[in-house]
Amino acid sequence: MSGDTKPNNGGNVGGGFRARMDHYLYSGDKKHVMVGLALITVVFGVPWYYMSRGTKQMSHQDYLEKADKARSQRLSSGSAK
Repeated sequence: MSGDTKPNNGGNVGGGFRARMDHYLYSGDKKHVMVGLALITVVFGVPWYYMSRGTKQMSHQDYLEKADKARSQRLSSGSAK
């Protein structure tokens, strides 16, 4: 069945881009899976790093203390009028 294969025209050895991507996506090869996981980690990890850099997350206790302080300032300034 030598007529089933396509001739090598223009150096397109491994098939088209789509065929190559389908092979990488659906092969299940360990190195392809690891590369995919690394790409997903980079795609989502870099923006997360830049968004959370330099900001400290407040705990619930910190939030309550900040709210109590703001409430006491508001009440003390309201009674001074």
